[in-house]
Amino acid sequence: MQDRAHSAQTPSSPGKVRKVRGTGRKVLARPYAERTVSSLPLVFDAPKRGLPPRHLADLDPAGRREAVAALGEKPFRAEQLSRHYFAGHDVAQMTDLAPALRDLLSADLMPPLLTRVRDVECDDGATIKTLWRGHDGTLVESVLMRYPERTTVCVSSQAGCGMACPFCATGQAGLTRNLSTAEIVDQVVDAARTEAARGGRVSNVVFMGMGEPMANYARVVAAVRRMVDPAPHGLGLSQRNIVVSTVGLVPAVHKLTQEGLQVTLALSLHAPDDELRDTLVPVNTRWPVREVLEAAFGFTRATGRRLSIEYALIRDVNDQPWRADLLARRLAGKLVHVNLIPLNPTPGSEWDASPKVVEQEFVRRLRAAGVNTTVRDTRGREIAGACGQLRASHDAEVTAPVALRSRR
Repeated sequence: MQDRAHSAQTPSSPGKVRKVRGTGRKVLARPYAERTVSSLPLVFDAPKRGLPPRHLADLDPAGRREAVAALGEKPFRAEQLSRHYFAGHDVAQMTDLAPALRDLLSADLMPPLLTRVRDVECDDGATIKTLWRGHDGTLVESVLMRYPERTTVCVSSQAGCGMACPFCATGQAGLTRNLSTAEIVDQVVDAARTEAARGGRVSNVVFMGMGEPMANYARVVAAVRRMVDPAPHGLGLSQRNIVVSTVGLVPAVHKLTQEGLQVTLALSLHAPDDELRDTLVPVNTRWPVREVLEAAFGFTRATGRRLSIEYALIRDVNDQPWRADLLARRLAGKLVHVNLIPLNPTPGSEWDASPKVVEQEFVRRLRAAGVNTTVRDTRGREIAGACGQLRASHDAEVTAPVALRSRR
């Protein structure tokens, strides 16, 4: 049975009047085929905008030694500088370097990258969303999440996103530019500094912030290597504690399979059939469901790492029992975990989360088919820091003085 034929024969749910969260408006809850979808084009190549000056985190250890030698200094100074940077030290703390040398090396290899605009907290301080401004005024966001057994930082790989998913605030913002390797790493270094100040440490990194990581492939992979390289060359994180997400850029997934990295791959699927996924995840028009899953499971076979399927449950759109059954058939017998995500609201959107009873039935059907499934405990929803909510909007709050928006 063909997916598109199955979808076409499935009756649409009748429209109902409902309120749109955050606006007070009432709208007709229409079947997905009648809803307003993204008119934005898919953008795979970021606009040509200047990246920040070269930073030591853009370079591998050999490149750093070469850069230091080019300044007329001993190559071992590169390790001293790296040790300080990845430990979160500022220039004044580099006391094992003479002041003149410290200024020379830091000016060339540690230029300013991201400037903190504001921090917003929720969950009694366990979740912190940070808004950053780049050298060119570009705005991006990262989220620090503290759990009893781990501390995770959710990083952005691009400013905005070019994948145009209609239910995602980031996708609807469009793509501004790629982030540099060092800009990605710097989000984690800052989080590590924050945790070290309170006696903790960052243990996990998820590439689930702004952007499609596979559309900034080379810099994302380089950033991962900086994160897992042992001190003094990197942050020394476990490869298995890093999650790289994608909407399904198949050639990039094949490349990642060849990298020899033991990271977790997370596939943002959101629909098991091509007709609906073409709408929810427009890149599906280029690489359909079967092809995306084949590539993702190729990564699983090569690495032995369990595939994570991200599936945002959207009321009356992708939460029907038959879609749960189709998803189960596609995944049965595979090394996979389904991460169901109650859709996070964005102001003015007509997309909404599935009712709890519908969510529970979806879970029941997947588990009955032997597919490992959980429902994500969403963090940061109240501060627009949850999955699909990051947008780094240019509102009045963004431009207010940082001191007025500081952590409580």
